[in-house]
Amino acid sequence: MKGNSQRRGAVRKPGTKKGMRKGSGGQRRKQLRGRGPTPKAEDRTGHPAAARKAAQERREAAKPKRRAPAAVHVPKGHEVIAGRNPVHEAVAAGIPLVRVFLAPGTRVDERLSKVVRTATALGAPLVEVTNRDLDAVSDGAVHQGVAIEVPEYRYTPIDEVFAAAEASGEPPLLIALDQVTDPHNLGAVLRSAAAFGAHGVIIPERRAAGVSAAVWKVSAGAAARIPIAQVTNLVRTLKDAKNAGAFVVGLAGGSADTTASFELADGPLVLVTGSEGSGLSRLVAETCDQIVSIPISLAVESLNAAVATGIALYDVRRRRSQAGQ
Repeated sequence: MKGNSQRRGAVRKPGTKKGMRKGSGGQRRKQLRGRGPTPKAEDRTGHPAAARKAAQERREAAKPKRRAPAAVHVPKGHEVIAGRNPVHEAVAAGIPLVRVFLAPGTRVDERLSKVVRTATALGAPLVEVTNRDLDAVSDGAVHQGVAIEVPEYRYTPIDEVFAAAEASGEPPLLIALDQVTDPHNLGAVLRSAAAFGAHGVIIPERRAAGVSAAVWKVSAGAAARIPIAQVTNLVRTLKDAKNAGAFVVGLAGGSADTTASFELADGPLVLVTGSEGSGLSRLVAETCDQIVSIPISLAVESLNAAVATGIALYDVRRRRSQAGQ
């Protein structure tokens, strides 16, 4: 009966109050958040595009991995010879090979085929490199997509050069270069020495060009055929040659004796060429048994060291051929 019920009604907890509260306290923040941009079809699970993408990734993973072209790192002392003809000439001359560098897409001709066959026979690896790497390692030379790495040049001891010249069966013919610093001149002298039958070349250790990539290139492989001795004292070496029975003849302008007529050409001979600028040094000139010149036009002051050596070698070979008739 109304008013007599013992059931308790709803009881409000202390400290609570119906009505609006200041701020939502972040209760509806999740409702205000968006779901972000719509994913691409290939990224949606169950979408046909996603299945095609997964299949493509599986195919790519199954493909054999291709090694990226290796950068060229040449050890200290090793040299790099670049360009089709210099490489072919050096390999044909029997130069030792460390590696052969080839750029992608390099056209293979007969010269390059011979280089590859030789390298394969010798066990020298073929390494694919970029054109940029070849540009860097060849100092900007025209490499034509091919280069070879060769070990540090090993000079022949001077005693072995003398012995090989004596055992040649003909009068020894050696070339000594007095402070010739241009590697192109050294390379050209080596080429002339090989062409005219010289038995060796002597160079000083200091203030003179040594065998380098530029020398290999200019010599067109002659650096592998002509023994080269590097000596600490050129004057002492020339005196040793004289004591062994050789004549030492220096090339210098202004002498009345010329390479076309000097009689010492028939015997054991060391032909000495001076530097590009100052010619023969004083001590070397004083050591020579004779000084000869090459007749030239008065309009030209002097000849290049390599050109002068080539002319002198030609005259020596001509006189020796005439003496043998």
